[in-house]
Amino acid sequence: MSTALIVDDCLTDMQVLSRCLQQGGLNVLTANSGEEALAKLSTQKPDVIVLDIVLPDASGFDVCREIKGTVETRNIPVIICSTKGGEMDKFWGMKQGADAYLAKPVDQEEFVRTVKGLIKS
Repeated sequence: MSTALIVDDCLTDMQVLSRCLQQGGLNVLTANSGEEALAKLSTQKPDVIVLDIVLPDASGFDVCREIKGTVETRNIPVIICSTKGGEMDKFWGMKQGADAYLAKPVDQEEFVRTVKGLIKS
């Protein structure tokens, strides 16, 4: 069974995203901050990472850059999932190495389809 790491400091968003993926048949790990996510990645390698931009300690852009710049984690697909849904935000997220960018509130079917599509590729 595939595993997703959801990085979001909003409990409600984390619960919604987790439930979607669990109903889609995935295991879910969670982190409330970029620092916590990077610490988890040192011991666990999920199949995909769902990353918010607005985090308490570092921006999701910084965390994405760190993930994609590290040999051990650079091949893990990253989906940025944020309320920052402007074209410039999407452009910047993809420049940091994100494999997909979804604006919140997410379409739950599209979200699960995007996650599963990136796991298979």
